[in-house]
Amino acid sequence: MIGRLFSGAIKGARASWSTGTSEWQPGFGGSSFAGQKSKAGPTVSPESVMQLSAAYACTARTSQLIGSLPAGLYEKGKDDSRDRIDTELSSILTISPNSEQTAAEFWEGMAAQICLKGNAISEKLFIGSRLVGLRPLPKSTVDRNRNGVLEYRYVDRGKSYVLPAEKVFHIRGFGVGEGVGLSPVRYGVQSLGAALAADETAASIFSNGMSPGGILESEQTLEPAQRDQLQDLLAQFVGSSKAGKTLIMEAGLKYTQMTLNPEDAQLLETRRFSIEDICRWFGTPPIIIGHSSEGQTMWGTGVEAIMLSWLTTGINPILRKIEARVRKDLIGPGARQGTYFEFNREAMLQMDSVAKGEFLSKMASSATLTTNERRSKLNMPRSDDPNADKLLAQGAMVTLSDLGGLNK
Repeated sequence: MIGRLFSGAIKGARASWSTGTSEWQPGFGGSSFAGQKSKAGPTVSPESVMQLSAAYACTARTSQLIGSLPAGLYEKGKDDSRDRIDTELSSILTISPNSEQTAAEFWEGMAAQICLKGNAISEKLFIGSRLVGLRPLPKSTVDRNRNGVLEYRYVDRGKSYVLPAEKVFHIRGFGVGEGVGLSPVRYGVQSLGAALAADETAASIFSNGMSPGGILESEQTLEPAQRDQLQDLLAQFVGSSKAGKTLIMEAGLKYTQMTLNPEDAQLLETRRFSIEDICRWFGTPPIIIGHSSEGQTMWGTGVEAIMLSWLTTGINPILRKIEARVRKDLIGPGARQGTYFEFNREAMLQMDSVAKGEFLSKMASSATLTTNERRSKLNMPRSDDPNADKLLAQGAMVTLSDLGGLNK
């Protein structure tokens, strides 16, 4: 019976999302999401979802990878060359965005906001008209006012503040062109609510040592005081720490254990399914968070291909959005054509030494990178050899300038 009830709750939780049948929690507006009660029972919000290990791992893996990537502010030179520039903006973006955070912590937090809320919001800090920092506002909300202009609200020490768009650095996640990103937590309410319900059910079972329950039978009618005494007696045998104790029954009482097979109740199967479902909502392959399908190993070329696909289709779009938004909102209009912010995507290859070696080998044989440029990508010191800053060609690996002399 319990299994049928739980199964029915899960089926109901997988129904399509509808604002007409869901209970909304208070928020700042239609584009804001503070929480929603799912049909499975639990209220789903960015905070409650982080109680799910799969959601926590998906958010952590994506945001930590983005936060760990080196980045720089560059200026275009002649012949498509580029030079790294050190300005106040560069220091904000790559060293210290504010008085409390490093750049890695800042970008990690902004990526986590995108994963959970679909929008990463921070306040631009100015001295006069000069940008001096960025302060993340993870509890802020965004919506359009009556004039159709984006407004940003946040609460600080019990007071609500509204910031205009020009004072906010706003990175949108996946969206449909309305100026705000779509929150996977908001649109995945039913799936995530079902996962929360499954976790709560499992926790409830383990918190009760006599789980899932039993029946006390007696041919006599018990008085209220006798029922209370029985409850006190049974309480001495409840809890995992009291497992194995012998229960003595008297006065004709009989205890019948009611067993619940988790697989019959689809509990284990549902919890396994919820991991893969959560990964779909967060765009993270299950193998990344340590979950493999039945019969799949955690190693091998197939897993390597999955990880490279995730870097291409999952991480790279977020990086492109961040880079484009920095160029649009933080770099002055006069400098946008020649100045840009960029993450070093090659750092993601550090996890695969074979791919890194093949990449550098091809860059050398195709006369794309010099020896010192390749050494710098491995964090090795520069070579003093005079040819280390020259491009090499395939063959005897001579410098390009010496190729013409081979025919003389």
